[in-house]
Amino acid sequence: MNRCMRITCAVADSEVGLHTFVQRYAKKFELEGVVQSLSDTRVRVVVCGTQDAIEDFVDALHHGVVEHVVSALEIEPFLKDRDYRGVFRVIE
Repeated sequence: MNRCMRITCAVADSEVGLHTFVQRYAKKFELEGVVQSLSDTRVRVVVCGTQDAIEDFVDALHHGVVEHVVSALEIEPFLKDRDYRGVFRVIE
């Protein structure tokens, strides 16, 4: 069964490296969705896929965010609001 999660990260450093990290692991776990910089120092990630793939993605994110100086990480269930067409995109 597919589900979606919305993850918001507060980034103290440049988020460009975080975008690349997030996209790489989303593809690795065959997730679809988007990563987007918000108007402040936060980055929002929406991922959709199987429960196991999302859990693996979140674990990788928890371990990998240390190098990107993430000061806060909020994870919440999310109702899919659009068709991501099976891919993961970076929105600038």
